[in-house]
Amino acid sequence: MSNLAALEWAEDPAEPAPPPRRARAAVREGELPKGVWKGSELGSQIGEAVPSGWEALDRELPGGGWPLRSITEILTPQPAVLEWRLLAGGLASAVAAGREVILVGPPKPPHLPGLLHAGLDERKLVWIQASTPAERLWVTEQLIKSNSVGAVLAWLPQARQEQIRRLQVCSQGCDATVFLCRPEAARHESSAAPLRVHATYGLDWELVVDVFKRRGPAHAAPLRLPSIPGGLEAVLTPRLLAPSRMFQVPEAVDAAVGSAAPSRRPAKQLALA
Repeated sequence: MSNLAALEWAEDPAEPAPPPRRARAAVREGELPKGVWKGSELGSQIGEAVPSGWEALDRELPGGGWPLRSITEILTPQPAVLEWRLLAGGLASAVAAGREVILVGPPKPPHLPGLLHAGLDERKLVWIQASTPAERLWVTEQLIKSNSVGAVLAWLPQARQEQIRRLQVCSQGCDATVFLCRPEAARHESSAAPLRVHATYGLDWELVVDVFKRRGPAHAAPLRLPSIPGGLEAVLTPRLLAPSRMFQVPEAVDAAVGSAAPSRRPAKQLALA
């Protein structure tokens, strides 16, 4: 009888149903809840970020700099060359705060004089020689999980999509900038990294940087960031500071009258004349 009574009580139509709870307050027209951004706008409230050292680049990065609690992919045509020139400003801020910068498996030994010129104290740089892809992935993941350093710079040319996704999940609890250096061929591969940047050389010592994946609208055009390697600006001649001028063909000038020489007619037109 007790079971039947309980069943009848549960199905009693006379019992009024409790009013539905309001899940959240109504959002005003034109406003979005905190943490939600429009795809047509740059995600400025995604999270904390570290200035990159380039004002023009910071304006194109969500949050105004290199993001924390997330991974960033840096794609270059040649490993261990452009990464330092592009990331030195952001890494220097971590060193200035007394935190360490960990290098995982760089293919070339870091150039210490150049790093010192960029403001990177050698006492805060730790180089981990991980040779195999499995070792580099394991070390990178452990550093991210430890959350005890200022920045992680790992060279992972052979990382697969699921491995990058795992690192991205781990980085959400890490208060450091995490950079994955990969070849530019990986640009055509999908990746879980929210921010992907391609950097290459320019003729006049500049870096040509394309932010081809970010939280926000597509990047309109590549940036050209002036970047002469440390210490060279004081010793280069004006001509070498702008090498592109040496490749510009001057317009032929007629010495007799001082006017521009007429352009040469194609050989085909001369034959028919």
